[in-house]
Amino acid sequence: MVKSKKIKLFIGLFYVSLVSLFLYLIFTKFTFQEITSYEFIKNNRDYFYQLRQSNLLLIGLMFILFATLWVFAAGFGSPLALFAGFIFGKWFGLLFAIIGMTFGATLLYIFANYFLKEMIRDKFLNRFKKLEEKFKKSEFIYLLIYRFVGGIPFQIQNVLPCIFDVKVINFFWSTFLGMIPSLFLIISIGSGLEEIIDKNLEAPSVIDLLTSPSIYIPMIAFFVLLAITIFFRKIFYKN
Repeated sequence: MVKSKKIKLFIGLFYVSLVSLFLYLIFTKFTFQEITSYEFIKNNRDYFYQLRQSNLLLIGLMFILFATLWVFAAGFGSPLALFAGFIFGKWFGLLFAIIGMTFGATLLYIFANYFLKEMIRDKFLNRFKKLEEKFKKSEFIYLLIYRFVGGIPFQIQNVLPCIFDVKVINFFWSTFLGMIPSLFLIISIGSGLEEIIDKNLEAPSVIDLLTSPSIYIPMIAFFVLLAITIFFRKIFYKN
């Protein structure tokens, strides 16, 4: 119990330290007013665009490293996906985000499986007992479905398979493949925002954003996907 508390404290401190470092680097160079201004966003959009054009591989590797650390520190996945779409566009954004998030999730799973397994089993096993039976039947397939349907916070999704003793290789590839549909749609929204900012000298209104095909098409697709996953989620977690 004492060991588990120390590990939880370590993860919490690591996450807080990572976020604090990121905020420190931002706010030592810019004020809050600058960061929230449209001019700042547009200028940095232009900066990242030029950087992407000249050093795509280097910036991509840096993003993958950051995404890996962020997810390992139990960070949220959606803001990361939006940022990837905004900086890299749909396809490179998806490539860099899925690689970084998959590595981060896998490292977190390995870490939790080694240090926090008993604590996770005590907390979640009774609640997800039926899932244990499913995973024994076909580990990879059910891991893939588990990633696709979601319904559990991203951070918990990454450690919950510890109670099922799944293989690392199955966890890695099911995470990689299972997250692609939802990630692509979120990244598409981020990419759409970048396109709108590129075409507008002044801040667009909410109506302009919602009526832009680059925004409303992936949003509609996202909600359709959400409805589908909710339907299958009820079946998956009930039966």
